[in-house]
Amino acid sequence: METVLRSRSQTVTIGADQPFCIIGERINPTGRKAFAEELRAGDLSRVDADALAQVAAGANMLDVNAGIPLVDEAALLAQMIRRVQDVVEVPICIDSSVIEALEAGLAAYEGRALVNSVTAEDDRLEQVLPLVARHDAAVIGLTNDETGIPATAEERLRHARKIVSAAQDYGIKPQDVVIDPLAMPVGADTEMAMATFTAMRMIRDELGVNMCVGASNVSFGLPDRPTLNAAFLPIAMACGLTAAIMSTADICVRSARAADLLLGHDAWGANWIAAHRARQAAAAEAASAEVAAPGAAAS
Repeated sequence: METVLRSRSQTVTIGADQPFCIIGERINPTGRKAFAEELRAGDLSRVDADALAQVAAGANMLDVNAGIPLVDEAALLAQMIRRVQDVVEVPICIDSSVIEALEAGLAAYEGRALVNSVTAEDDRLEQVLPLVARHDAAVIGLTNDETGIPATAEERLRHARKIVSAAQDYGIKPQDVVIDPLAMPVGADTEMAMATFTAMRMIRDELGVNMCVGASNVSFGLPDRPTLNAAFLPIAMACGLTAAIMSTADICVRSARAADLLLGHDAWGANWIAAHRARQAAAAEAASAEVAAPGAAAS
């Protein structure tokens, strides 16, 4: 199955035979106090900078979230989406738990978006899925319900079945439901990663749909998070993961692209070689600039 997303000028296809889809996580004020204050004050300059930096680092799509207390989230999310569309060409994942904000974001978006997200809760399915269908979007389905996050892979598969089935009731095809099997912090329970990998394999083998996780959740609370995130990705990809909302730190992007090559999703290593040459060129350019203006980088 292939999930096709579009911006004004670019198309991204998520699929088992496609290169891994990296969705940049950075445009989100959660845990970013300074960014939240800037947004509250109407300063969106960091949105522009984060969008450009993540795409330059290798993001195929960008997640955009405007969840700040005591603001008009719908208006802010629409404004942020318009800004991102003006500075980069990649498709957007519209991220909110507020129905009015999702509605505003989808109305502002020019293309075919990915909605983040719906759960297996009956009321959320009834609220979110008609909105997704009306805007011809795709949707991330979180494998949890009103009882919380399931401990077992079998329960997550059951929730995935329910979401895919409910989506079809609204005319949303299975390929437009991207299941999130929930990557949980291994610092809280070292068995959680194995439960997630098992759920991925079960969802892949039974439903065949695309899957996406918040990859950085795995390392929450632990030191050297980029290394843990980078180690998680190839294992998850081998289990059927086809996309992730994730950090675009160099080690994470390289890990995903290396796994693409080793899993046969990068024909003749063309993307790997091109990325390596681009890094070499950037390093050479930076070195030349330093020679031309000694000490400028330090200042």
